[in-house]
Amino acid sequence: MSVAIAGGGPGGLLLGYLLARAGIEVTVLESRSGFDRDFRGDSLHPYTLELLDRLGLAEDLLELDHFKARSFRFHTPAGVYRAADYDRLRTPYGYVALMPQVRFLDFLAERASALPSFTLRTNAKVTGLLEAGDGTVTGVRHRGGELAASVVVGADGRFSTVRRLAGLEARSLGATTDLLWFRLPRSPADPPDADLDLYFGRDAYIGVLGGVRDWQVGYSIEKGAYPALRERGVEPIRAFVRERVPWLADRAHLLTDFSQTTLLSVDISRVDRWYRPGLLLLGDAAHVISPVGGNGILMAVQDAVAAANRLVPAFRRGGVTPADLAGVQAGRIRAIERVQADQVRVERRAATARARGRGAAPPKLLKYLFAVPAVRTRAARGNAYGPVPPQLDESLFSS
Repeated sequence: MSVAIAGGGPGGLLLGYLLARAGIEVTVLESRSGFDRDFRGDSLHPYTLELLDRLGLAEDLLELDHFKARSFRFHTPAGVYRAADYDRLRTPYGYVALMPQVRFLDFLAERASALPSFTLRTNAKVTGLLEAGDGTVTGVRHRGGELAASVVVGADGRFSTVRRLAGLEARSLGATTDLLWFRLPRSPADPPDADLDLYFGRDAYIGVLGGVRDWQVGYSIEKGAYPALRERGVEPIRAFVRERVPWLADRAHLLTDFSQTTLLSVDISRVDRWYRPGLLLLGDAAHVISPVGGNGILMAVQDAVAAANRLVPAFRRGGVTPADLAGVQAGRIRAIERVQADQVRVERRAATARARGRGAAPPKLLKYLFAVPAVRTRAARGNAYGPVPPQLDESLFSS
């Protein structure tokens, strides 16, 4: 009995590690030669850090360069206010660790590869599914050959090849905003409390995420507006930075061309059924999470935990059934629906504000709500753990 996982992202690699640690034969198929590419999801939430701690991995992981974001703040025309205080949570990890995702993936791959039942194959893009006469998925074709498997897991992202091959369509829930990302270098004089900050202007906002050597900056644009923005050049973006984020004004000129930017087309979508006999979708392959709240990695990690909790006992009973695969989705769907519903509300509010010519800033009422420390703690807890967080069954690793 074995598992083939398409996609070497956080969800795929973590599931591979958990299954292999439980003694299940698992192969992760990564389409590229490695993980060294520019990701925008670099946030490891307290839930993820606590999970890695229980697995004995957190201490070594946090030896790698990372930035500890301890708060989340809104900068609005009505003032500046903290929306979440992660350092008020009852956890050794009272922060969001911002770490280049390539470092996290390399770390997971290294630790998983030390397990005898784990195999990582790179340059192994999935090109087809192997199926029995009754339609049960029995493996994959990939660049380089075929691989038989008792279960195929599609963890290959928002443009999932496995999802397309399986005929499982994602349904859009509505997104009205795109983000243009770029980086600016850090300076010793930068505000020490700049962690995860949103700066609101008249028609747009900028998100600033801390890093060890630089800042990730995300500039919001109306969905579909990128061609018109590109025609105008980068000066409007630089002007917004100078006006709304004055401590970065001395570096705004370093953004000289759109080649320094990455367009993230925001999407919120979900597959109605995440499985077929012999096949399961996880992470963005099953449900695309927008960047709002930085929950993408967290949801994928929690999917991996929920899948391991179901798949390992099923293998030990003799085999994974469609009911077991359905159980993974059943255990996760409430959380995903809640996260996506919150994101859809934010998107619709932004679209309404644009249509009515109002500013992009959140309602002024929030300023008074977030003045209450308990509200900021509750907001931090909701973002740090997500709704209905699954707990890893550590008995999976006992023989």
